[in-house]
Amino acid sequence: MDSEIKDNLKNKTTWTRGLYMLLFIFCNGVAKVVIYAVVILQFLLSLFTRQPNTRLLNLGQSLSSYVYQILQFLTYNTEDHPYPLGAWPKSDPRDVVKPETTES
Repeated sequence: MDSEIKDNLKNKTTWTRGLYMLLFIFCNGVAKVVIYAVVILQFLLSLFTRQPNTRLLNLGQSLSSYVYQILQFLTYNTEDHPYPLGAWPKSDPRDVVKPETTES
C-alpha cells in the first residue's frame, strides 16, 4: 500500500494537472471580476436606455461559458483545457433560455 501511495505522489501527470488547475483558478478569478463589471455596466445602461446592450450581452454570455468550462476542468468533469490552452467558448446570447413572463 505504501509503494502505491508513493507512486501516486510521484505521478508527473497529476502534478502537471495541479499546476494547470492553479492557472485556471487565477483565470476564473479574473473572469469573474470582468463579469461583475459587465453586470454593473449592463444595469447602469439599462437605467438610461431601458434595454440591454447587445455587446455586453455577448461578452457576458461568452464569459459565463468560459467560467463554466473552467469549473468543468477544475472538478475533473473534463480533461479539455479551457482558454488560453484550449479554444475560447463559442456561444450566442440567443441560446440562453429566457424565463417566461406571466401576465397578472
